[in-house]
Amino acid sequence: MDQLSQWLPSVLDVATEAAKAGAEQLKKYWRNISNLRQKSFSSDLVTEADEKSEQAILKVLTHYFSTHHILSEEAGANEISSSFSWVIDPLDGTTNYAHHYPVFAISIGLLYQGQPILGVIYHPIAEEMFTAYQGGGAYLNGEKIKVSKTKELDKSLLATGFAYDRASREDNNYAEFSHLTNLTHGVRRGGSAALDLAYVACGRLDGYWESGIKIWDIAAGVALIQEAGGKVSDYDLSALDYYSGRILASNSLLQKRLSESLFNKN
Repeated sequence: MDQLSQWLPSVLDVATEAAKAGAEQLKKYWRNISNLRQKSFSSDLVTEADEKSEQAILKVLTHYFSTHHILSEEAGANEISSSFSWVIDPLDGTTNYAHHYPVFAISIGLLYQGQPILGVIYHPIAEEMFTAYQGGGAYLNGEKIKVSKTKELDKSLLATGFAYDRASREDNNYAEFSHLTNLTHGVRRGGSAALDLAYVACGRLDGYWESGIKIWDIAAGVALIQEAGGKVSDYDLSALDYYSGRILASNSLLQKRLSESLFNKN
């Protein structure tokens, strides 16, 4: 692990280079989309910006780490076996992007044996680069960040989101949203899980939860929150399963109370 820790700063440099390369594509197509398509659901969109950003990110990562496994939202996964896996969302917040709503980000996470050890979340419109690697702390544009110190749920500000298939799924998060809105200063729905997690890491938000989430939405953000002193888990406080679709994240002080509230929403 010591050898890994010594290696990670240079890996972070590559990941930030990749995020900036993807961001150049997002800036190029910002307010200039010509090809907007639907995936499985009417609210699940993809644009040429998603694809061009992904291509730019993968070009950088595969140049430096040709043997690493890569899982990316649009391209899927390659079949190269490795202990290291890059998990990428080239445009988290595509619906916002398509509507010219400036809340979206690039999310790049690195997993080692299934656990996040590095994360980069870049908000190109705000020019905010969130970075973290295992044992190295979490940073925003080079300045160290920490989670909030809010201890009381009724003094907290939270965030959440809703799955693309929310109209048909039973676990659609509506009841939880209403319940926690009444118990807190408020619940924000920004439309980018990556940014929600980054904002928990830097203390702008005290907690975040969501169901129907994908691994590429959260891998980088989990690394950020853990290095910023926060906690991530499943709703029931068990270890986070990246394929369960559920995540609960907070400054750690609110984790137990948030879990209780999610199971007592009626």
